[in-house]
Amino acid sequence: MWEIIEAKLEENGMTQADLAQKMNVHTSVISELKLGRIRKPSFNLVCKIADALGIKVDELRSSSDTILKEVKRA
Repeated sequence: MWEIIEAKLEENGMTQADLAQKMNVHTSVISELKLGRIRKPSFNLVCKIADALGIKVDELRSSSDTILKEVKRA
């Protein structure tokens, strides 16, 4: 999932700190996601990520390859 988040951050010109702020969570939550320490994020957390990135929750569940290809085309 992190690959999708990272691609969307880049696409939107956002930093990890920006994402945390939009999600109203501490930056450590984003770090934990990036490092893979949060292996199964709660539905609430996934919803916050999707909302902050302006995408649908389903996009975070989709295969990373599909999302990355779409981001690169845009």
